[in-house]
Amino acid sequence: MISKGCEQCAKGGKMVLFVYGYCDQRDCFYCPLGENRKNVTDVYANERLVESDDDVLAEANRMDALGTSITGGEPQEAMDKTCHYLSLLKDEFGEDHHTHLYTGITGGRENMRRLSEAGLDEIRFHPPLELWGDLHGTEWEDILHVAREEGLTPAFEIPGIRAEEEFLEFLDEGAAEFCNVNEFEMSDGNYRRMQEAGFELQEGHMSAVDGSKEAILETMGGHEKVYFCTSVFKDAAQHRNRLKRMAKNLRRPFDEVTDDGTLVYGKTYADPGELEALGVPEEFYTAKTDHVEVAWWLLEEMVDDGDLSDGEVVEQYPTVNGTVVERTPLA
Repeated sequence: MISKGCEQCAKGGKMVLFVYGYCDQRDCFYCPLGENRKNVTDVYANERLVESDDDVLAEANRMDALGTSITGGEPQEAMDKTCHYLSLLKDEFGEDHHTHLYTGITGGRENMRRLSEAGLDEIRFHPPLELWGDLHGTEWEDILHVAREEGLTPAFEIPGIRAEEEFLEFLDEGAAEFCNVNEFEMSDGNYRRMQEAGFELQEGHMSAVDGSKEAILETMGGHEKVYFCTSVFKDAAQHRNRLKRMAKNLRRPFDEVTDDGTLVYGKTYADPGELEALGVPEEFYTAKTDHVEVAWWLLEEMVDDGDLSDGEVVEQYPTVNGTVVERTPLA
């Protein structure tokens, strides 16, 4: 089963809103946060540092966002901020802008009510690893029912550390709507701690951890309300499709959008008048302060024909900082 939030994520339509970098669960050896996100109060919309509400809305519009996922740190540790952004997004984009939130604490009824009133649709709980298998009869069982009573869709989202049948029991009992299991991964933020805990990368993989995937799929994968999200899917589908959405919205008439969601164009230091004299239509180039950006295939042709002395083909991400992926000189 794939939830509405996951369907949108697979399409690249979910903006990731990082609202707060602090978390009181300090012993999670697998926490993936890097140094720039851990224990900070900064807000990021995707990779964009947020300095105003307009930054959040601009990033959502940049990718034509279908919805937003709220993450941290621990979003429930910054309830005023979290609720503010939920209300902002719902007011701007309407009720169809689907929102879900990741949390590692229960929070209680008042938080569930505030989140629901602010516009949260779905809440995904990640109980501490040491409690897995002993969640029944605890606040973790109670909060599932409380969240539903307050109008939220309660679910679990857990890292694929090991198979745990108790999560299936919650699904069968109707307390949780679904359970997402994310393939266990190493990141720059947790690599050292993961190795110290005895985990290693799968052979041939950049981030997926060797070990528990097969056991999890065998024990949990057959349940209709369990979805196993692989690291390959996150990279190949979610991230790439988000970039494609951005590129489609941002591309100029002469930009080429690649299958990876990057933008490709030509760059030359020729005078704009030279391109005009060569008969290049004005929609195929734009003059910058110290260079001209132009359709790459036209620039390549002009350099090959000797009409221009040099230039380069540039490939970059369609993000705020426009990180360049590759430069290919033309001469």
